[in-house]
Amino acid sequence: MFQLSAQGKEKVLAELKRYESRQSAVLPALYIAQAENKGYISPEVIKELSRVMEIPEANINEVCTFYTMYNKEPIGTHHVQVCRTLSCYLNGAKELSEHICSQLNTHLGEKTKDGKFTVTEVECLGSCGTAPMMQIGDKYYENLTHESAMNIIRGLK
Repeated sequence: MFQLSAQGKEKVLAELKRYESRQSAVLPALYIAQAENKGYISPEVIKELSRVMEIPEANINEVCTFYTMYNKEPIGTHHVQVCRTLSCYLNGAKELSEHICSQLNTHLGEKTKDGKFTVTEVECLGSCGTAPMMQIGDKYYENLTHESAMNIIRGLK
């Protein structure tokens, strides 16, 4: 059963104080809980946030399922997020995603056999002028080629 740490709960409660509506704090609360739950949102996480925030689970779930930035399944140690929006797409993001998956012997959204990587395609990461790009953890990698992306990923192994 998932339970927020004391620090996590304190952070969520601080977010609740920032907004007039409790519902407005759901986005940052989900980030906090996702970080504490090894990078994904499970039904138990939704239940815990509902309890702490005193709002219905359905209200939290509708936000969680709408955005691609919340992972609904466990992810690898390194989450490789390839931007798929227009600029990146036109500059080869689809082919980049396919190449990375092929090299890691996995499919989009699945963990590699060693559990180290999950590759996903995500909505705009706000780096349109340096497309294609990917984010791993909190770090952006821009102006990617197949080779440069794989060099970065190999460096994480």
